[in-house]
Amino acid sequence: DEILRSLAGPASPPGQDPHGWRVPVDCVRANELCAAEPSCSSRYRTLRQCLAGRDRNTMLANKECQAALEVLQESPLYDCRCKRGMKKELQCLQIYWSIHLGLTEGEEFYEASPYEPVTSRLSDIFRLASIFSGMEPAPNSKSNHCLDAAKACNLNDNCKRLRSVYISTCSKEISATEHCSRRKCHKALRQFFDRVPSEYTYRLLFCSCKDQACAERRRQTIVPSCSYEDKDKPNCLDLRNTCRTDHLCRSRLADFHTNCQASFQSLTSCPGDNYQACLGSYAGLIAGFDMTPNYVDASTTSITISPWCSCRGSGNMEEECEKFLRDFTENPCLRNAIQAFGNGTDVNLSPKNPSPPVTPLPKMEKSPALPDDINDSNTMYDTSVITTCTSVQEHGPKLNKSKEQSLCYSETQLTTDTMPDQRTFVDQKAGGSRQRAGRILPVVPILLLKLVV
Repeated sequence: DEILRSLAGPASPPGQDPHGWRVPVDCVRANELCAAEPSCSSRYRTLRQCLAGRDRNTMLANKECQAALEVLQESPLYDCRCKRGMKKELQCLQIYWSIHLGLTEGEEFYEASPYEPVTSRLSDIFRLASIFSGMEPAPNSKSNHCLDAAKACNLNDNCKRLRSVYISTCSKEISATEHCSRRKCHKALRQFFDRVPSEYTYRLLFCSCKDQACAERRRQTIVPSCSYEDKDKPNCLDLRNTCRTDHLCRSRLADFHTNCQASFQSLTSCPGDNYQACLGSYAGLIAGFDMTPNYVDASTTSITISPWCSCRGSGNMEEECEKFLRDFTENPCLRNAIQAFGNGTDVNLSPKNPSPPVTPLPKMEKSPALPDDINDSNTMYDTSVITTCTSVQEHGPKLNKSKEQSLCYSETQLTTDTMPDQRTFVDQKAGGSRQRAGRILPVVPILLLKLVV
């Protein structure tokens, strides 16, 4: 009878599986489901009281707090995540951290992302870019790609409007001593990157450059004099701690670490070989208050990203500080992802045609940054050179067994035939074997003649 009644019973409500709780939902919805369940709602209130003004060890020593934590681990709140740019994103993140700060020490070097996983790929953006902008990608174009990105943005009303808003906000001088309102600048930047499709924002942030004027335009994308630079550079660990006091900044930083943390088990050095996830989390971190990263210079031969901080004054925490900073400045996943977008390539895209012949580079003429309606570069190509590969190509076999060369191989294999100014990778050992074979073959006929005689 019980089996028949269960079969004839009503279906489980939305967001709830037949067993009660285990279907992941966003944290706002999970909070609503918990509030509708007396046992969950009472335990949630208890846990919040336990967390108020107590450290985790004190909380876990309390039996009532432990019981609340155990019940909530079986609730929808435990598995909940947030959607990027959702209507109630901040509320969702506040609910997420109200649970997860109680489940962890809260002092981990890396924290799990509160956002849903990214399943899309860069190829989706490449496909949509031409639809939205009305411009087909031109990998071999000699135009300034960063200038092209600005022009494409101006063709879209939403992109043009929000870009104008943050440029004017971040460039507005408040007083003789205050260059701009950094808080308002960050807010305007965040609105731009959250509300404008990535087909436009990525092209502005990650355009490829071989000309200094182009690279400087890329560096100036976020108006760094206001949003990025400050009078003094804070300690990086102090900057991280400040970021973690804000739910939004903490979430964006955790998302960056989740999706851009270097993984040497993958082909691309990115978790899950997902460039799109890394670039998305990087863009989300911009205007994450003072944690905003940017290009450190207008170099055309390397890509170096960093937040505005240093490790001076770290004391016995210097090693941890350097590790945190290297996640930006020496991150092969982030560098490869930016490189791949600039090249118009994706992890699973392999070219069908052989690479065109290499042509000598014309002389580069330095020119200052110009308005969007003027081309500020005479020479423009679709790739930038990664320092790692450059060092391997310069030093040759000396680095055969180094990690840098194995990384360079994977980068080159990904971009072979799509980067006309990069040399095709050839296995050093295989090349040596072919050379030795080439020397032996001419000797064979002479030996045969001697035998006949």
